[in-house]
Amino acid sequence: MATVTDLTFPASTGRPMRAALALPAGAGRRPAVIVIHEIFGLNDDIRRIAGRVADLGYVALAPDLFDTGGARPLCVLRTFMTLRRGEGPAFADLEAARAFLAARPDVDAAHTGVVGFCLGGSFALLWATKAPLGAAGVFYGEVPKTADRLRGVCPVVAGYGGRDRIFASQGERLERLLAEIGAEHDVRLYPEAGHSFMSHHTGAMAWIMSWGPMAVGNDPAAEADSWTRLERFFRAHLA
Repeated sequence: MATVTDLTFPASTGRPMRAALALPAGAGRRPAVIVIHEIFGLNDDIRRIAGRVADLGYVALAPDLFDTGGARPLCVLRTFMTLRRGEGPAFADLEAARAFLAARPDVDAAHTGVVGFCLGGSFALLWATKAPLGAAGVFYGEVPKTADRLRGVCPVVAGYGGRDRIFASQGERLERLLAEIGAEHDVRLYPEAGHSFMSHHTGAMAWIMSWGPMAVGNDPAAEADSWTRLERFFRAHLA
């Protein structure tokens, strides 16, 4: 079983940024995967997901991109603005996270990937066009409108929920654009799943969102198949 601990690492500004580090069992140098959170930031569910990635044999780091100093709402807004521009502080912080992992003696820095969910899936896709990554997992994230924005992307494995009336079309677009530029990919639309089908959200907000247009909620079948595909894809490209 993986061990998951909270720590800080030097962000792009040099200030400490919160993160969860998940280490696989056993010794030796391992490939690394950066896990990018949803709109809720670094929470217990992302820690669980980081641990699941580590159980596949990777050193996983989940940075809290909202931990930039200052009021939380402003940090969230700045992160979204960075995503809209396709460049800026949050991407620099992801690079800082990659550098932090690369400096660890238990990491094989030549084999690094990324996986993200919703907001994190959007970041993972765009970052995968800029950074020297071996593979990107993109789950129910926003997709650029033109293929030019995706040129240079590393191999992509992705999943979207067919009942998600906001993001299902993004999955269809991702399949089309990646095929247009000849990028290796495995994109799947799960007809019975909604948004956040790999997450285990609880509480009143999760219940309310399950009735919205995105049909937010865990789907065990889509989740299990996505983990199987992610494991197979990462083993092929991060070995």
